[in-house]
Amino acid sequence: MPDKPIAMSMLTMPQSERSRMEGGESRLRLQTAVRLRWFGIVGQLLTVCYVYFILGFQFDIGICLALIALTAWLNVFLRMRYSMRTRLGTSFATALLAYDILQLAALLYLTGGIENPFVFLIVAPVTVSAATLPPRNTIALGVLAAAVTTCLVFVYRPLPWYTKGGFELPMLYNIGVLASVLAGTVFLGLYVWRLAKEARQMTEALAATEMVLAREQQLHALDGLAAAAAHELGTPLSTIAVVAKELARAAPRDGSFAEDIALLQSQAERCREILRKLTRGPTEPDPLHARISVRELIDEAAAPYRGFAEIVVSAGPVAADVAVGEPVGERRPGVIYGLANLVENAVDFARRRVEITAAWSAADVIITIADDGPGIPPLVLDALGEPYITTRPSPRPGQGTDGEPSGMGLGFFIAKTLLERSGAAVVLENREEPAHGAIAKVTWRREIFEARPAQSLAARDDETFAVGAGGRVG
Repeated sequence: MPDKPIAMSMLTMPQSERSRMEGGESRLRLQTAVRLRWFGIVGQLLTVCYVYFILGFQFDIGICLALIALTAWLNVFLRMRYSMRTRLGTSFATALLAYDILQLAALLYLTGGIENPFVFLIVAPVTVSAATLPPRNTIALGVLAAAVTTCLVFVYRPLPWYTKGGFELPMLYNIGVLASVLAGTVFLGLYVWRLAKEARQMTEALAATEMVLAREQQLHALDGLAAAAAHELGTPLSTIAVVAKELARAAPRDGSFAEDIALLQSQAERCREILRKLTRGPTEPDPLHARISVRELIDEAAAPYRGFAEIVVSAGPVAADVAVGEPVGERRPGVIYGLANLVENAVDFARRRVEITAAWSAADVIITIADDGPGIPPLVLDALGEPYITTRPSPRPGQGTDGEPSGMGLGFFIAKTLLERSGAAVVLENREEPAHGAIAKVTWRREIFEARPAQSLAARDDETFAVGAGGRVG
């Protein structure tokens, strides 16, 4: 797993630059390479000794032991020369894996070539490369493994066997074994490479999510700074209020300064009221800001984008629950950010109009965001929600908003993650003909939407437990 600062720095790079860096670095640590090679050394030594001393088969055991000893001494040298935490360079790691392929090929040459049942182990170095090295290096090692395996079909010493003439398999069978090794190399290489790539993307995407949440935490930290400032300003403000009151008593009521003193007193009282709001504790939240209705939530999320497209908002109860009141929930920055991102996507792809509809009942709260754009390609629709999946064109160098690159495929992933953390279910689909465009549907259970944060978390935990036990809630 890459270090968090490295992952976050890569997130701020253009896609082309990030791809270039991913293609030029190795994720193979020396400790991993040395340990894997020790396993190989022990396995080779046990196999050679068992075949020679227990089964009694005759072959050039001296050369085989020399090859195994050479690999062991290489491990010892690497252990003494470098720290075990060293992350190998791409060229160095490729050279070590190429040595492993050639060493194993030499042992196979001495013990039957393609007819040796351990020939499939030649796939192992290519698999390690697929997980830790750039694709071009893995391809080079795959070609090397395929070349030496092909040579082992035609050039090898006979497989040690009971009969004096040795053991010979038909050439057709040997070709089949070769095809099996080549197919296994390609399949395992592609599979492991894909898994490693998805793991790296998920790590970077989670780092991006942490970065967004860190910004929200910075905003919350301003509350503490405001409280500290209010505390420090309280004393001089009280002094100003006392002095203004004394001046009002001393000055004549019809004097030229009476209005100025009255204004000073009113402004001092206003400042004191502002400071009282800033120092209000969590147990007594501001009723105008701590809770937010569905309409207010939509208006706040859509406000930054009203100048870029026609945004039409409609809200009301479903037909079956006309008498149900409008839900009012806790103000959550993550929910506002997630909805704003969905609105931004709709505005970006809309031809002219974005429709935001809110509907609620006694059981659910549903917000639907629909645009009149081209819609989501079917091949992308199923994958949306995963990191680095985007339908936007690659940005030009430096292109972005607020100094950040755009089109990375992380926006919807982050929005979906934040909304799902609030207890919502997010669904994307295309509008049916003859209409065009995409629809994003966000659904909460009403009790989760209206609950306090601690209550909402407990409700989600109960639901997770019920689903994990084989049931379904709601």
